[in-house]
Amino acid sequence: MIYLSEAQTSKLISHELAYTAVEQAFVAAIGDQAQLFPVVNAAGPQTDAMFSLKSACTPNLVGWKTGSYWPENQNKGLPCHGTTVFLLNPATGELEAAIAATKVNAYRTAAADAVAVNHLAKEDASVLTIFGSGHQAEYEVLAISKIRQLTQVYVVGRNPENAAKFVDKIAAYGINCEEAEAQYACEQADMIVTATTAQTPLFKAEWVKAGTHISAMGADKVGKQELPIALYQHAKLFCDFKSQSKVIGEFQHCTHDQITEIGHIINHRQLGRQTDAEITVFDSSGIAIQDLFVAANILALAKTE
Repeated sequence: MIYLSEAQTSKLISHELAYTAVEQAFVAAIGDQAQLFPVVNAAGPQTDAMFSLKSACTPNLVGWKTGSYWPENQNKGLPCHGTTVFLLNPATGELEAAIAATKVNAYRTAAADAVAVNHLAKEDASVLTIFGSGHQAEYEVLAISKIRQLTQVYVVGRNPENAAKFVDKIAAYGINCEEAEAQYACEQADMIVTATTAQTPLFKAEWVKAGTHISAMGADKVGKQELPIALYQHAKLFCDFKSQSKVIGEFQHCTHDQITEIGHIINHRQLGRQTDAEITVFDSSGIAIQDLFVAANILALAKTE
């Protein structure tokens, strides 16, 4: 059995590796030979502590990802979030690898956003608004910057101090970034990304201009919500995996079923954006097959070094 530590995987992961693996995973997820199983969410012994298990199976990849959130860790100088991916031998069921993937998970999440932007946003989209100024938001901006030339980033955050620090972080990469109010930021944006833990909409549907692409990254549990329901009336809807998105993703709040899994867009079986005026929405509920593909690519890279 192979074990890759957090230090090892942090050195091996990149936006490019994550993007390629996640794009392949989206296509595999809609194939006849893939199985994605219901997510298990559980509580820890501390207040608000939780962990989850997401699993999947393909002919060549079998395994699961565990994610944990222990909020009191911040008082101990430890990370609040933790992720580990376990890969089984498809032929025998034996544990083949355990891969520490906390930083990898941030890249994987952002890669899902980048894939959606690349396939659904306008080619000349250059102004990005991001809701959220936490740890994940930085990865989202950097992943998108790899596939779109960003001329401006607006950040909308609940905590002014955190938002100011986020602006400085993004500016250090040579990307123009500033704080903004939600309405102004939405009205200026070609792309909107939500990376929060919100349970109520972050903005109003009428603030979104024609041609905008929106990636909702935060909803991964019953009760979470980042987008206004009114937005769905005049937008084209896409997701990572429909049955999961409708249960724990952003589209748990959507009353109709006109939702397309992005794998069908990637493999050109269905149409994505057809005009520059369309509003497109992508819900990323986070599917296990993404984690397996990224972990397998990291494992393969580790074996060559």
